Amino acid sequence: MRFFTRLVAALIVAVGFCDASLAQSSRTQNASPTPSEQQIRERINAGTVGLAGGLLEGAPIRFATEIARVVNESSQVHVLPIVTRGPTENVNDLLYLKGVDLAIINTDSLEEYKTQVPQIQQRIVSIMNLFPSDLHIFVRPEIRSLADLAGKKVNFNTQGTAAAYSGPLIFSRLGVTVDKMFIPHPVALEQLKRGEISAVVFITTKPVDPFVKGKWDDGFKFLPVEFGPKFSDYYVASSLESADYPNLIAKGERVATIAVPTVLASYNWRPETPRYRRVERFVEEFFSRVEKLKAPGFDPKWKDMDLKKGVPGIERFRAAQNWIDRTNPVKQSEMSR
Repeated sequence: MRFFTRLVAALIVAVGFCDASLAQSSRTQNASPTPSEQQIRERINAGTVGLAGGLLEGAPIRFATEIARVVNESSQVHVLPIVTRGPTENVNDLLYLKGVDLAIINTDSLEEYKTQVPQIQQRIVSIMNLFPSDLHIFVRPEIRSLADLAGKKVNFNTQGTAAAYSGPLIFSRLGVTVDKMFIPHPVALEQLKRGEISAVVFITTKPVDPFVKGKWDDGFKFLPVEFGPKFSDYYVASSLESADYPNLIAKGERVATIAVPTVLASYNWRPETPRYRRVERFVEEFFSRVEKLKAPGFDPKWKDMDLKKGVPGIERFRAAQNWIDRTNPVKQSEMSR
């Protein structure tokens, strides 16, 4: 009897193990397979775009970081802002550096590549016109015109900055030859006050703190630069006004100047390629979230930006133009009339 009881107990335990084994087998068959490291690597890389920003102290890297903040809310695209040597060098990175899909560049930086890359304006396309970098030529009291600067010491900030590249190019187009200097602007501004140099050239978004908060004697001023055919390829007309610099420009007055558009750009990938699709996904995520950049906590310049605004000298990336056309039905209906 005792043997029979043990046998029944053993059978019950065996059946229990069998049921548990079958249940575990069923769960294993129904569960999704764990992705391999290779699959994880491919998924992450397919959704990651490298964005060449600029120098740590410049505005472009700040804008790149803020773009990443809003786009990275999505699980579809991961933006990696990259510290670089500046907007001019970013063209080189966009053309040749592995891992760079997007870059913040100044329009006139393409000028340097015309000889090296004759089709440069077909190989690089714009995603969005970010902001204008306004030309500021700030001079001592004895300087009354651009012609007075001929042969004088003029500072263009450190190498790699927008002023260091665009400034000499603009002066060349103006036909004014100066003694070019490339030292940090804070040092140059002190030399300007002491009369050791005659002018400083800033190319950046306005207003510029040293001209708003600094104390300047009477006669220090901005020189005007009129927009004309010699600047129509890469630049746009702009002005410095009393609202920008109330201590330097009288109320109601303005100083004509030009601005260099700063652009979020991409390489002009063919539509059927994986790199094109990667940037296309970025465009969809970025454009659908761009209004978030106008909220407090982001650079105030985002409030002035217009997705539909074009860029002189650079065509628009096809996916970006398609998004604008698709989300602007009023324009489309007007075009079909």
